Formats: sequence, C-alpha cells, structure tokens
Amino acid sequence: MTMRDHGEMLSTLARADAGRIKAFAETLIDDLGEITVVESRTGLVMLPMRDTAGGTAFHLGEVLVSEAHISQGGTIGYGMRRGRDLEAAMAMALIDLAAACGSGADACAAFCAQEAAAQAEQDRQTLRRVEATRVDMETF
Repeated sequence: MTMRDHGEMLSTLARADAGRIKAFAETLIDDLGEITVVESRTGLVMLPMRDTAGGTAFHLGEVLVSEAHISQGGTIGYGMRRGRDLEAAMAMALIDLAAACGSGADACAAFCAQEAAAQAEQDRQTLRRVEATRVDMETF
C-alpha cells in the first residue's frame, strides 16, 4: 500500500458511517490476535482554512475529535474521527491495523472502496443542491 493509498483510506474511514465502520471492525478482531491500545482520547484540534481572496492561512476554530492508536507487534493502527465517538475511532484504527498487517487487507480495501463510492455519491448530491440555489448575477 502506498502512502497516497493509505491517506485516501484514512480519509475515507474518517468520513465513513459510524455504524458500518464499527460493524466491519468487529469482523476483523478475531483474526488480529492480541492488540495493545496505545492511546484512546478525545480532544480539540484547530481547523485550518485559507482565505480565497488573499491566500493567507488562518484558523477558523476548533473541532472536537476522537483519536485512537493501537498496535500489534511493531505495527500501528490509527484512527481520528470528528466528534466524541471513541468506539468509531477505535474501529477505524482496527481497520488501519488489519490493512497494515495484511490480515483482511482485501476485505478492508473492499470496504473502503464501497464507503468511498457512497461518499462520492453523497458529495454529488450535495453539490447538486448547492448548484440549484446558485444565482447568476449577470441576469440582474
């Protein structure tokens, strides 16, 4: 797995439906064996934005996130999701660990592909709703 693929996988898992990600992670636990929870916590992170007019970066505010680090041997699984749902962050870390260990890597890839497709469709629908409200100022 390349770093680009890994980043895309984590981005997809961070937006995945909490119920689906938890249910899928449950199917991976038995095959992973002994797992160590390195860290599991909630906290605030700064939300960076870029001013489109001036191109300067600024912090829009803070976002509550849940974060989990787990390990098996020397391999680390990581999960960070928006909100206070530590179980979903742990599920994300389990999927990351399973993909990194090779245990269930094909199932993890298939799950991520399915979630990415669902997210892309949801994004298209959102953009359609936004486009429907766009006003052409030249017509005034």
